[in-house]
Amino acid sequence: MTEPKKVVVGISVGDLNGVGAEVIIKTFEDSRMLDFCTPVIFGSVRFISFVKKLLSSELNFHGIDKLEDIIPNRVNVLNVWKEHVDISPGEENTVGGTYALKSLEASVYALKNNEIDVLVTAPIHKKNIQSEKFHFPGHTDYLAQELEGESLMFMLSEDLRVGLVTDHVPLKEVVQTLSARRIEKKIELMHQSLKEDFGIIKPKIAVLSVNPHAGDGGVIGTEDDTLLKPLIENLRNKDKLIFGPYAADGFFGSRNYKNFDAVLGCYHDQGLIPFKTLSFGRGVNFTAGLSKVRTSPDHGTAFDIAGKNIASCDSFREAVYSAIDIFKQREEYKILNANPLEISQKRSSSKKRF
Repeated sequence: MTEPKKVVVGISVGDLNGVGAEVIIKTFEDSRMLDFCTPVIFGSVRFISFVKKLLSSELNFHGIDKLEDIIPNRVNVLNVWKEHVDISPGEENTVGGTYALKSLEASVYALKNNEIDVLVTAPIHKKNIQSEKFHFPGHTDYLAQELEGESLMFMLSEDLRVGLVTDHVPLKEVVQTLSARRIEKKIELMHQSLKEDFGIIKPKIAVLSVNPHAGDGGVIGTEDDTLLKPLIENLRNKDKLIFGPYAADGFFGSRNYKNFDAVLGCYHDQGLIPFKTLSFGRGVNFTAGLSKVRTSPDHGTAFDIAGKNIASCDSFREAVYSAIDIFKQREEYKILNANPLEISQKRSSSKKRF
C-alpha cells in the first residue's frame, strides 16, 4: 500500500536577528515532526548553520538549490541567497528585514505555484522589513495582495478562536474604518473558514461590541445599536448562528467564549489581549479567507531574548500542526462538496453492507 504524500510545509525565516530561526530549529530537532510533514526552510545553509552552532543544536538538514531537489523525511533548507550575511541576534537593523523579505517573497512564490502545500511564517519586524516592495503593516495584508481572496486574521488555540474586523489599524481610526459591509464580510469569512477549514457544519459566532457595555443604550456610543445589532439580526434571519454584540470585558471573564465556535472582535487589542492572556505561547495566527494556508506563531521577533537559546518553540510547532490540519481539512471539504449526492449514495450503500 502506497504511503500518503506528506504535506510540504514551506517556512519563511522571519527577521534574521530575531528568534525565528531558533524556534524553527528547535521545532524540527524532534525528528517525529517528519512523520507529519516535509519541511522546507526558505533561507540559506550558511544562515541556518550559524544559528544551529549558536544553539549547539544537533539538527540534521539537507541543503538544496531548487525545490525539485526536496527530499522527504528530511529537513530541507533552500538557498534563497548564498552570500555571507552579518547576523546580529537581538539587533534591530535593516539587514534582518531585507533578508526576511527575501525569504518571504520566495516562499510565497513557491506557495502560489503549488511547489509547497502550506506556509508557516516566522516573525518579521514590521519596521525593519519596510521597503519599496513591502509597505504593509504585517504579513496578513501582504498575503491578501499576493494570494486570492480577502484576509481575516484568525487567532487559534485549543479552546478559543478569535478573529478581527480591523487588525493593524490605529485605535483613533477604528470607528471610521468599521462599516456594515466590512463587518458582514469578516463574519462571512469567519463562517466559511469554520466550515471549510475546521469542519464545523453549523458555526456559532459571537460578535464583540464596539463600545464599553455595548454602548449602554446609546449612553456610551451608538455604533452597537445602529451598526452591529441590525446587522446581526439580519444574519440571524438568514439562518446563521451569529450572536451579540457582547460587552468584551465580561465576555471572556465569564468564560462565555466557550459557548461559541469563534469570536469576532472589532479591533486588534479587543481580541488579542484576551486571546494572548488565555493562550500565549500555544496560540497560532492563521490567515483565513485566502486560496492557500498560512499560519504563524502568536509572538513577535523577541529581540530581547534572540540568540540566548531560551525562546520556546511551542507556538511555532502548533503553527506547523495547524497548517497541516487545515490543509487536510480543506482537501476533505473539497471532496465532500464536489459531488455531495454521489458521496451520500456511497455512504448509504456502504452502510447497507454491514
